Amino acid sequence: MTEPTHADGGTTRGPLGPPPAGPGFAPKRALDAVLGDLRAVDGALYAAVAGTSTPALDRALRRLSHAADHSKVSLGIAAVLALSGARARHAALVGVGAVAVASASANLLGKRLVHRARPDREAARVTVDRHVPMPASASFPSGHTAAAVAFATAVGVVLPEAAVPLGALAGAVGYSRVHTGVHYPGDVAAGAVLGIASAAAALAAAPARVRQPNTFTAW
Repeated sequence: MTEPTHADGGTTRGPLGPPPAGPGFAPKRALDAVLGDLRAVDGALYAAVAGTSTPALDRALRRLSHAADHSKVSLGIAAVLALSGARARHAALVGVGAVAVASASANLLGKRLVHRARPDREAARVTVDRHVPMPASASFPSGHTAAAVAFATAVGVVLPEAAVPLGALAGAVGYSRVHTGVHYPGDVAAGAVLGIASAAAALAAAPARVRQPNTFTAW
């Protein structure tokens, strides 16, 4: 059965026919192609980490990943900072606020908007020495990374001397989520971006005296 034709010989697209190949569809095709390439790179990086034998690191990164559950590492550091002077207490306050914003944004918004399935850890042959419990929530973005980066960024602004060690810790937390097989690298990258944005929001809401580190002039 043929589609109806116009007098000039052209066809009229039926409800089940292919969409018109007009110029307006080119950007969507290009975006789909780019996203497909990014997913391929993401999967390849995940597979590369899974396939690299690192027995000396497996136990430490598994413990770090588990310790970062519910931001226990960040909250523990905040408790220590709260006992370390006024400026450190201000940094702890802003850091905890940033963690709250990041956690809510990742878990209540991001994961519900982007329903990305968790990686297939068994298919990737992630060694059991790395395993932590596979979360039931969506994979994108990484909430652990978002909270750790948010805390490190917010505290680092108020307390610059803590920026490097906390930043390194946040990076290790993010990597541990890939190493243990529960996140793709893209989930971690998105979590880091969300963490920075959450820290900016927390800092913007904080009083000016909390945001600005103390400075001293040597005469």
